[in-house]
Amino acid sequence: MAGENSAVSAGSLGAMMSGKKKQILTIPCELPALNQVLDAGKAHWSRYAKLKKEYSNLISILARIQLRPVQERVRIGFRWYCRNRRKDPDNICSAKKFIIDGLVSAGILQDDGWKQVSSFSDDFEIDAANPRIEVTISEIRNHKEYTS
Repeated sequence: MAGENSAVSAGSLGAMMSGKKKQILTIPCELPALNQVLDAGKAHWSRYAKLKKEYSNLISILARIQLRPVQERVRIGFRWYCRNRRKDPDNICSAKKFIIDGLVSAGILQDDGWKQVSSFSDDFEIDAANPRIEVTISEIRNHKEYTS
């Protein structure tokens, strides 16, 4: 029995005790940066559409495996673990469009509008051995919580 409870992290335990629900999606790769997306769009509109569809579908599949649907308004935190520092942070985080569209497509978020999404945050780290993206979705229960 003790082994079952050891899987609960201190952060998730704190979230459960405070009544907030938090989920983390791990994307085990880097996504195209803004410059790559713009280059695809300049080459031909269909290349951008193909790129967006490919990565949004990937996120949708991962989200269905790792997450459950949310009904409340959310804050979304992105932690970008990059292979190196060659890309600027603002170029990297443009991929959140693919991620959020994938979350909507998977049915995790009802929509990506103002009623569903309160805010975003971005943090950047280097992990050459394991580049990835960790997306933390935190449900917000009432107005007071998301205005503070």
